[in-house]
Amino acid sequence: MPKNEKEKLKAPQLLRGMKDILPSEQKYWEYLRNKISSFLQDYGFKRIDTPILEESSLFIRSVGKGTDIVDKEMFSFIDQGGDNVTLRPEGTAPVARVYIEHGMVNQPQPIKLYYMGSFFRHDRPQAGRHRQFHQFGFEVLGDNHPVIDTQVIMMTYNLYKELGLDIVMQINSIGCPACQEEYKKVLTDYYKTRRNSLCEECKKRLLKNPLRLLDCKQEDCQTLATGAPQIVDHLCEECHEHFVKVLEHLDDVEVPYNLNPRLVRGLDYYTRTAFEVWPGKMDEKQASQSALGGGGRYDQLIENLGGRPTPAIGYAGGLERLINKIKEQAVSVPEVKMPDIFVAQLGDLARKKSLKLFEELRKSDLQVYETFSKDGMKEQMATANRLGVRFTLILGQKEMMDGTIILRDMESGIQETIDYQKIIAEVKKRLARWGVNNNINNKT
Repeated sequence: MPKNEKEKLKAPQLLRGMKDILPSEQKYWEYLRNKISSFLQDYGFKRIDTPILEESSLFIRSVGKGTDIVDKEMFSFIDQGGDNVTLRPEGTAPVARVYIEHGMVNQPQPIKLYYMGSFFRHDRPQAGRHRQFHQFGFEVLGDNHPVIDTQVIMMTYNLYKELGLDIVMQINSIGCPACQEEYKKVLTDYYKTRRNSLCEECKKRLLKNPLRLLDCKQEDCQTLATGAPQIVDHLCEECHEHFVKVLEHLDDVEVPYNLNPRLVRGLDYYTRTAFEVWPGKMDEKQASQSALGGGGRYDQLIENLGGRPTPAIGYAGGLERLINKIKEQAVSVPEVKMPDIFVAQLGDLARKKSLKLFEELRKSDLQVYETFSKDGMKEQMATANRLGVRFTLILGQKEMMDGTIILRDMESGIQETIDYQKIIAEVKKRLARWGVNNNINNKT
């Protein structure tokens, strides 16, 4: 390639709205994945993983035309086979498809499932929200009892509190489809006389999807929303009774919440109970724009997708925003476990022996590190020091001949020659002794 053409080559760069998760950040991700999975399994939820690619119609039929997700944000394309497919923008619709496709309606109800993974929306990148983002979510399918709503909200609250975060639960009821139709008429009448004060997007929503007017983040539209009729005043008797029972149960289990009459969520499949998790110690506008997650009932979704009538409720939370809050509120997160032992070697024969030793140590459940490609002892010991290992095992030409190995205590600098055949037992014994002494020192 000519030199001038080579100079024009540009190194690949990260796409806008995407983010690399570097090793230095992994402790937060590992901590949350483990904590959330353990927490949900305690409540009887089982993990499910759905493909990141689905038929576009799944989201159009479930999330709804007229929503920002479907109209503006989906990564959709025609694949090589001519199918219209979409990178999943949210997790509930795929779970509903799984429930239908795998005949889960025939299993004992309710079905409790949780997921964790990558999702995609072609949105304007902002703090805590990228075009590829990560969510966890959990769904309870097959039961419409108000106590299920309460338990899902209680679980959500308890999870964030156990993560050490200050949060406020925002709760509303948006009724059933019949309630919503009646309410939309009242809401439309209210906004028609104030149309000129709406943003351009809300002028379209007024015609296509009036409930979305309450969800607009523009300041003028938010001001109008404060005076809008409240949907809780237009619930049918059955929906009103359901919501009252949910709130009574929440009071019984002492989960604090804020009744938020403007909370409608941004997806069309929601019915009845809707809720969001807002950060605490923020004004309402900031908190609403920084919601950590949200959920609610979607009692018609599975039927609308071709399944049997199946009530359901769920919650989904963003991991990026959760990590940001953990950092902001200085929540203590365990460091990723570092190796206890470093294996150093001198010479080709020792390198070959060290490869085998490394595997023996690993299979004995010991955390080990090495730099087998390095020849100099100084460079290897510098790596061991940087890693903060407790012991370094040194294998050289003399040790190969004698059937021994050097064990170096990295804290004291003391070195001892140990029988090679006894080294694993010796290392385990010393690590156990060091661990006990270290715990005692930390307590005193």
